[in-house]
Amino acid sequence: MITLAITSQKGGVGKTTLAINLAHAFARSGRRTLLVDSDPQGSVGLSLTRQSRHLSGFYDMLGNPSVSAEKIIVPTRMPTLSLVASGHSSAYELGGGSMGVTLHRVRCFLAEVEALDYDICIIDTAAGLFGATADVLSACNGVIVPQQAEPLGVRSVPKMLEALARMRVVNPQLQVLGVVLTMLKEELTESRESAAALRNLLPAEMVMQTVVPRDDLYVRASARGLPVGVMEEGEESLATFDALRSELERRIVPANPETPDYAE
Repeated sequence: MITLAITSQKGGVGKTTLAINLAHAFARSGRRTLLVDSDPQGSVGLSLTRQSRHLSGFYDMLGNPSVSAEKIIVPTRMPTLSLVASGHSSAYELGGGSMGVTLHRVRCFLAEVEALDYDICIIDTAAGLFGATADVLSACNGVIVPQQAEPLGVRSVPKMLEALARMRVVNPQLQVLGVVLTMLKEELTESRESAAALRNLLPAEMVMQTVVPRDDLYVRASARGLPVGVMEEGEESLATFDALRSELERRIVPANPETPDYAE
């Protein structure tokens, strides 16, 4: 099973939008996909179901060994796509805590998910590399970093990637798959220049070719509790996330000595 974390240093970079629509793309391709909300804000659940605040979820599993993966998985209208809400996370609202406190529970959860025959588990994390997010990264085999195409924050990305690379001391199987440019506004010079600056700043293989544009359609989709691709005007967005899925599939490979290590 592929376990893919989506993480960032700060919020507001399109992380949840990326998680939801990438999970939808994998599910559309026929892979049994589980989308997990490990952000205490519960953004994934609120985007897809207004009842998510009442659902047991990820943080209930962390705090109670009797809560199994099967108990907290919620089916969606798409047979190949299921959801785990963040749950009742009052003890984790700030995403704090020492790294390793919940690592065993995260690993147990992922093992249970794999035993349920899921092909891919995509985890939307809280911003920052600490607390439960660090434990998720210590248990996953892949991570991607969304970065909005705006001037602020672009130069912090290399430090983020260096921090992720250091996590391979704890989790040697973790592949840093690259950065996804989000919220690109082609008609805005500053947005185009920010995207170009990031590509100049990083090795070419570290930035995905597929770019997620800034589009009001994403806001309307979230308001209706839908992935953007199922909206009436969503054909172009479907193509965007299908392209990103294909690009990721080419990068996610079994770890072996001959495999290029994009984290180095």
